[in-house]
Amino acid sequence: MTNHSIAKLCALTAVSLALPAGSFAGTTAAPSKEVAPVEKIKESCITGDIGINVVSQYISRGVVLENQGAILQPFTDLYFKLYEGDGFLNKVQLNFGLWSSFHDKKTDAGALTGTPGVSSTDYWYEFDMTAGISFTFAKNFTFTPSYFTFLSPNDGFSTFKGLNLKFAYDDTSLWGESGFKLNPYVQVLFELENKAGSGLDEGIYYEVGIAPSMPVGPVTLTFPVTAGFGSHEFYGSFNEEEGTIDDEWFGFVSAGVNVGYGLKFIPECYGTWTATAGYTYYFLGEGTSDFNTAQRGGAVRGGDGDEHEHVFSTGLTVAF
Repeated sequence: MTNHSIAKLCALTAVSLALPAGSFAGTTAAPSKEVAPVEKIKESCITGDIGINVVSQYISRGVVLENQGAILQPFTDLYFKLYEGDGFLNKVQLNFGLWSSFHDKKTDAGALTGTPGVSSTDYWYEFDMTAGISFTFAKNFTFTPSYFTFLSPNDGFSTFKGLNLKFAYDDTSLWGESGFKLNPYVQVLFELENKAGSGLDEGIYYEVGIAPSMPVGPVTLTFPVTAGFGSHEFYGSFNEEEGTIDDEWFGFVSAGVNVGYGLKFIPECYGTWTATAGYTYYFLGEGTSDFNTAQRGGAVRGGDGDEHEHVFSTGLTVAF
């Protein structure tokens, strides 16, 4: 071997040592270190929320039930996913809810029994339990039949039982990625035992509404608009000439604005926290404006009752 050949061999050897394994065609790279697959986090079949609202007035379906003192309304909801698929029926879910209203002034405590101040739960005006099942179909439509029970721990009213049917449409996909949506819905409530309205007999309540919402920076703005109507004596007004309660069809119209602010500084493992504040204006019909006034035996509203009411609220919700 000549000196020239030895130099050439040494040069090729140096280049091959400098290059990484697999740099030459037909060679096999050294096996890389095996990476363990990341397990996908399973979505929980149980979701829900818990929270509390503080309101200046308690108005339910246009009926003013309390407008004095502090009013605290805690709530919790649980949702159990039973089915999810890609066919016509997309999702089936069980819903359970608890809701209460605590009144600082205890205005109607003992109104049912005529013994105010006797109950050990004078502050606890209302306790609601709801159970329902929702069916989502054609991706955006949801039908939810629910059974309602409203109790009064301080004997402010008789226990109510009712069947509620709600139909809602999710219009999110119509607006692209803007985050805007209208949230339209209609619902019907059948009074099965006792009253949720202001009339004399078990009747039927009808509600239509939208709640346009959109993200604006760090907050979400919602503008709910609701109208409530009744039939078969769900609503009733006092007839001064005859001293009777007349059946009324119109209950109320309301419109307002709510602001939701996500508390991002709280770790996600503790749920999604949202602080809220809102205002709602009510225009009351004859079937609701005179309810709880002195002329109808009520102790909440003075005079003949005003058609215009304003409700301010603030609250905190944790979703999980």
